[in-house]
Amino acid sequence: MLVVKALHLWMVISWFAGLFYLPRIFVNLAMAPADSAAERERLLLMAGKLYKFMTPLGILSVVSGLWLWLGYGFAGGWLHAKLVLVAALLVYHGHCGRLLADFRAGRNRRSHVWFRFYNELPVVVLLVVLFLVVLKPF
Repeated sequence: MLVVKALHLWMVISWFAGLFYLPRIFVNLAMAPADSAAERERLLLMAGKLYKFMTPLGILSVVSGLWLWLGYGFAGGWLHAKLVLVAALLVYHGHCGRLLADFRAGRNRRSHVWFRFYNELPVVVLLVVLFLVVLKPF
């Protein structure tokens, strides 16, 4: 089980790298001048590759987390709270995919400032999840 736990942590860390960086690319896309097609295409290529990289990591993070849950039989309110936050991260991940599709189709209407705040959401969720897992407060 320790191997599964180590792999789970590695996958979660890698998934979060994508969750942190993809919205940062959105900031740059929102700031790209309308006449800069080459810059826009480069950023869209980067965002698309990152999304394709992080999606399997998110899925494997959930699968390995479920494996640990079933293997260790964790229980308690802290776990329920963590599962709600993981579900929220999955929704966030999917929403990032929709935002990427909007950028590709030229439908983005949000400012770079909005994306700067949006970029901070997974940081806050990660902090709360870490405290829940380590402290198990309830």
